[in-house]
Amino acid sequence: MLSSSTTPPKKGNRNLNKKNLKHSLRFVFFLSVFAAVSYRISSTVTVSSFSSSFSSSMYPLPPKYNRTQKRLQIVFRAIYFAVSLSKKAVNTNALLFPSVLHHNPSYVAIDVQPSKNDRLERSFMEIDRKALADLVREKNSDRLHTYGGAKELAAILQTDPEAGISSAEGSIKQRIDAFGSNTYRKPPAKSLLRFLLEASKDSMIIILLVCAVLSLCFGIKQNGLKEGWYDGASIIVAVILVLGVSAISNFKQSKQFEKLSNESNNIRIVVVRDGRRQQMSIFKIVVGDIVCLKIGDQIPADGLFLDGRQSIPAIGYKGHRWLWSHARYISGIGKVGLLVAFLVLVVLLIRYFTGQTKDERGQREFKARQTSTGDIMNSIIRIIAAAVTILVVAIPEGLPLAVTLTLAYSMKQMVMDHAMVRKLSACETMGSATTICTDKTGTLTLNQMQVTEFWLGNEPMKGKTPTDIAPDVGQLLQESIGLNSTGEIYTSPSSPNPEITGNPTESAILNWAVFDMKMDINTTKQEYEKLHVEVFNSEKKRSGVLVRKNHSETVRVHWKGAAEMILARCSNYYMENGTVKAIDDEERKQLEIIIEKMAGKSLRCIAFAFKSIAGHGVICENLPDTQLTLLGLVGLKDPCRPEVKAAVKSCRKAGVNIKVITGDNMFTAKSIAIECGILNGNEDLEDTAVEGITFRNYSPEERMAKIDRILLMARSSPFDKLLMVQSLKQKGHVVAVTGDGTNDAPALKEADVGLSMGIQGTEVAKESSDVVILDDNFNTVVMVLRWGRCVYRNIQKFIQFQLTVNITALCINFIAAVSAGEVPLTAVQLLWVNLIMDTLGALALATEQPNNDLMECRPVGRREPLITKIMWRNLIAQALYQVTIILILEFKGSSIFHVNEKVEHTIIFNSFVLCQVFNEFNARELEKKNVFRGVLKNKLFLSIIGMTVALQVVMVEFLKRFATTERLNWVQWVSCIGIAALSWPIGWFVKCIPSERLPSLPFRTTF
Repeated sequence: MLSSSTTPPKKGNRNLNKKNLKHSLRFVFFLSVFAAVSYRISSTVTVSSFSSSFSSSMYPLPPKYNRTQKRLQIVFRAIYFAVSLSKKAVNTNALLFPSVLHHNPSYVAIDVQPSKNDRLERSFMEIDRKALADLVREKNSDRLHTYGGAKELAAILQTDPEAGISSAEGSIKQRIDAFGSNTYRKPPAKSLLRFLLEASKDSMIIILLVCAVLSLCFGIKQNGLKEGWYDGASIIVAVILVLGVSAISNFKQSKQFEKLSNESNNIRIVVVRDGRRQQMSIFKIVVGDIVCLKIGDQIPADGLFLDGRQSIPAIGYKGHRWLWSHARYISGIGKVGLLVAFLVLVVLLIRYFTGQTKDERGQREFKARQTSTGDIMNSIIRIIAAAVTILVVAIPEGLPLAVTLTLAYSMKQMVMDHAMVRKLSACETMGSATTICTDKTGTLTLNQMQVTEFWLGNEPMKGKTPTDIAPDVGQLLQESIGLNSTGEIYTSPSSPNPEITGNPTESAILNWAVFDMKMDINTTKQEYEKLHVEVFNSEKKRSGVLVRKNHSETVRVHWKGAAEMILARCSNYYMENGTVKAIDDEERKQLEIIIEKMAGKSLRCIAFAFKSIAGHGVICENLPDTQLTLLGLVGLKDPCRPEVKAAVKSCRKAGVNIKVITGDNMFTAKSIAIECGILNGNEDLEDTAVEGITFRNYSPEERMAKIDRILLMARSSPFDKLLMVQSLKQKGHVVAVTGDGTNDAPALKEADVGLSMGIQGTEVAKESSDVVILDDNFNTVVMVLRWGRCVYRNIQKFIQFQLTVNITALCINFIAAVSAGEVPLTAVQLLWVNLIMDTLGALALATEQPNNDLMECRPVGRREPLITKIMWRNLIAQALYQVTIILILEFKGSSIFHVNEKVEHTIIFNSFVLCQVFNEFNARELEKKNVFRGVLKNKLFLSIIGMTVALQVVMVEFLKRFATTERLNWVQWVSCIGIAALSWPIGWFVKCIPSERLPSLPFRTTF
């Protein structure tokens, strides 16, 4: 900005000019030193030239100086030159910077005022990024005092403690350039190559690769490069294919989990910019931001405490350990596969060295002292590769992949349904939940509160205007509402309506006060000083504030909280006309009836009370809370969510109990519970609804006897919720708990599944939970239950499918090895089956959507087996059929189809693979006979089935050298398809056998 002035310059400008003069003097000193050095050089040159030119002159020469005298002369001349130049510079600066001098009336000065960005840059010059980081890291109070304290440091950072910083894009960019952003450098994510290397570390894969390399070497040596490379190269290609598919699958899941993790870490916090509170991402705050924290919030960055009302103590929570499911089951089947592979290896080696195995020409493979060492080694390697391949197929290593795929898919779908899973195990655990303990406000209700009733004493104020209230009563009520509130009112010059922020209760009261009662809350806040604040406490159900009016000795304490609890501490109340009346027994009873009637309408009842305190400069650490004067009662309506009743009915049908745990009074809680269908209003509620203090005072035996019948606990504390969870778990229940407050963290940790609220929940509650309900809706909780059961069921489907393949492959290879001395399926073919089973099969069965049948069965208990009798029935029937038909083809296939041995083995391989394809349809339904229900909706399942069949055709018809197969004609293909399709009627027939008639399992397969 340019301005002309004949007045003396401001102090700031004079300081600026002094600073410029100081820099100019530094420049003069630099010039002086430079001139002295130059003069010394020039003097030396001059003396030399003069001595040579004047040597023959007739004029007398000046006296000759020695070396010391010459140096003194040079120094003297340099000092003289510097002083002269300095004086000249001062005179010049007097003209360049005239504001250093007093302006005379005839002089016109032009002062250039620095812009806001220039001031910001000069302010940041007083402290750099390193100094600020060291200050916060070391928490050095002495160094902080050198900057003048927290308030002065805020001034250095151009931060207004009340209005915050400017939200202008240029200002934010300058702060980021000067101090950096609130982000951190993430460690590099795992690359696809890293996953490939990790997959290749498997011992079985390494053994197969070694066998393949040896087979390749011996084959080339024995049969030449043209014919000898097929066997070894085929195994290598098959292993690489399996490794590639596994690595790509793990890589994609890792990317998905990383994305979910980023969403989980993107916390929203409240900052003040341009005098307005606004929510933004934790990654967008900059140095100088004023961050508004409440109890339970996560501190987004290192900073300094400017202002606050109450310290927040650190809370520690007792952790718990989780057992990873399927551990015992994987260990058991792995040992069986190892035993079978070892037996096959021993049998094949014995048969080979005893001369009972024959080559392609029908001659004995091993002849003592006749067979070459190369042939022996090649045969041994082939036998070892076959045994190891059997082991690879037998070990259900695809199960972890199936679990990961199922969880990853369900997590992705659940985010779309407003639920974010933070812990993988919570998905399957939620499927076993028997009890859900839920909050009321915001979960069963819409959390859209509105003041619908207002009472002054025992007089309803419906239909009356603010002018009907006595001025002194209105002023006291305005003080109580405005000063004892955590909400904020922001008035924008561009908008006629103020913007109100805060939690739903505070916002509803402030909206009513500003728009209905025409109260000027912001003016009231400016007229009073807060001396002490007692924040809302879930135990006491109230909040208080001690205030003093500016330039006055008037000191009052204002209380706000649960109506019946505030009323219990009141001895007087104000009437509409300003009269103060004492509360006797009769008046107290009338006021209690008013509160009960409001609560019976599902209203949350809030009372306001105050007390004047005499004395000069009084500051009470413990606010007086007796002998209060009641100012008024308000009733807040929070409508019940329309979809809750159907969700509760669905849970009951699924055998899941719903228990409401709320801090509201009994009448309000009962009304909401009846409206939601949790309680039956026609039944006696004596045993089903209790207060927290009653439940707390039960003896352990009495508590355990009554806990199953309790459906509602009102006026409860976080400790009561924790006690409820612990008691239910002792009774054998799998418990899911919802919570949003910091004090709910112990209960969320203790529960089998902790469900925090994404909108109203604190960061402490979210960090303690397993699942975040993004929309705070109970219907989403039920959706998580459905997905949990779906995850559990999908894992069971894959286990049934995989065990069928494992048992069939083990039986076929073992029986064939013992009886015929060879295995019908080669190493490459078994690896292909392993690929179909582990990767494609897992992907096909992991993407099944939840259906309504999941909510019609009882929850799975803690001690129930993972592999049920129904699953054993299904897989044993399919395995028996497949083993029987494959062995028939092994021993009688040549005569049945009139083909040679190679075509026979191709038919066996093709039939075995197609049996697994058809059995995938059977695995979709564990109990239902209709395995095609909803199959057209699962496009991914159909795509995988089509891909598997297409690849099988390629393997048989086009990669015969690679897969050791022969081309089949259409009759043989139809025969293979017919053999595989018989698994459908067999599966339907087996499901007709009632599960009650099945024998009990002689062993248990549990989590």
